[in-house]
Amino acid sequence: MALETPSARGPVTDALNQAGLLLAFSVRAMAATFRVLAKRKFSWRELLEQAWFLASVTTMPALLVTIPLGVVVALNVGSMAGQLGAEGYGGAVVAFVIVAQASPLICALMISGVGGSAMCADLGARTIREEVDALEVMGISAVERFVVPRLVGAVLVTTALACLVMAVGISVSFAFQVVVLGDSPGSFLGMLTQFSRVTDFAVAEVKAAAFAVLATLVSSFKGLTAKGGPRGVGDAVNEAVVMSFILVFVANTVITELYSAIVPARGEY
Repeated sequence: MALETPSARGPVTDALNQAGLLLAFSVRAMAATFRVLAKRKFSWRELLEQAWFLASVTTMPALLVTIPLGVVVALNVGSMAGQLGAEGYGGAVVAFVIVAQASPLICALMISGVGGSAMCADLGARTIREEVDALEVMGISAVERFVVPRLVGAVLVTTALACLVMAVGISVSFAFQVVVLGDSPGSFLGMLTQFSRVTDFAVAEVKAAAFAVLATLVSSFKGLTAKGGPRGVGDAVNEAVVMSFILVFVANTVITELYSAIVPARGEY
């Protein structure tokens, strides 16, 4: 592997080295992605395998997180709105919480904690068995062979999963507020459509894609630079999950602030 992590010389120096190598690896991986797609040398079989694997391990946990979240949002919103005499505004809060914030973050947690750890472990095992070095010796780029299909597959799966999480979260909140709390379905849907916009859905999908890219790059980088045997692979997985979470929440803050600055909220036109 061309990228080799230097020996640790202290927490600050090690963090700076890791950041620099991760940045260089990310540039290399993105360039390889565009190059492979332009030359039509994409490994479709690997893409389908990785996409199916990510979908199989992230879909059910994401739904199990979304369903209670939708109930909690509906219960808290309905209780507070009832105290303020604004029962009809439940749909507006659901539009903001689930569509704009919860759906991409749930997908980020799934792709980082579940899918990313599996990717890092797989690539780390290949690295310590010297499979990656063998491919490089034969002139096969490990980035093009392993990273690019995982990167594209993660983006496709995460954006589709975000749509599913939105649909399930809104449905659960709607059913709970209408059936349990006795709110008007027309009022809920009216506020939902009034306060939700196409741009909100679009930025949620952009967030999901960005989170998938960050998680995949970090997991692939830590997996391909793992060393020290099985214990080193375990350490790489832990570091990849933590780094992915940090970068995801930083990216979420940046994208949210940029979106708020570029697209004004309702009533600010």
